[in-house]
Amino acid sequence: MRAPRTLTTLDEVDIGDHVCQVMDSTDDVIDRSRAFLADGALHGDKVVIVGSALRTVSEFAQLVLDPARLDGSLLAAVRREAASAGREGFRSLRVLRHVRPGCREERTGELLRSELELEEFAADTGALVVCAYSGAAGDQTTLQQIGCVHPHHLGSRPASPAFQVYRAGQNGWKVDGTVDSDGAALFRTILCTLLGQTVTVRLLCHALEFFDAAGMSALADAARHLPDRKVILEGTNETVRLAWELSGFAVPDIPVVMAP
Repeated sequence: MRAPRTLTTLDEVDIGDHVCQVMDSTDDVIDRSRAFLADGALHGDKVVIVGSALRTVSEFAQLVLDPARLDGSLLAAVRREAASAGREGFRSLRVLRHVRPGCREERTGELLRSELELEEFAADTGALVVCAYSGAAGDQTTLQQIGCVHPHHLGSRPASPAFQVYRAGQNGWKVDGTVDSDGAALFRTILCTLLGQTVTVRLLCHALEFFDAAGMSALADAARHLPDRKVILEGTNETVRLAWELSGFAVPDIPVVMAP
């Protein structure tokens, strides 16, 4: 099972990692991209760079996927690249995604959806994905939220709500930490996004410490968000299960199953 970790350099990344890197004003996008390309060549990986900023730089032109020019979704594009990497004899696919988040609420929702898709892609295919975020001070809230759905972080991790949601292979999604009032709205958004993609969402909660009342309300609201969907929480501790029942959420019209 994949485990979250913090990396100090690009040299520590491995296949199957989905890494969040928050770049500061002194980081050079071209230099970072060159280092990523060199590391990919060293390990025998096919390299793809996502973002429009490097499309006109000749040394990267053949490697760039410009989201604004794709025929279909980014997920479909990287899946095609992963399939071709295998046919072409590469060890794996290595994706560097340059992102400038912006502050619009709908932009944050779009980023969360795409990051959850890339997280599942990396875990299920063994591809390596590094998402390099750069932005102004006003983007910090978005960066904090995005950090929750990356199991791996390069450099310092931005302060974020006290939980993580990440893919645990084919078994489902692992939830670590505490879902409280600070992160409840984000947790609901993440769950609604996952439920929009599949009928049943399995959350592995062995490392979940606690839901407070706001977190439980967010879980219940998300489960009722779409018809004919279900959320299964596995590995919940006795305290979480008892609190769920005492709060009145263990009822048939809330399609949530909590199991030890």
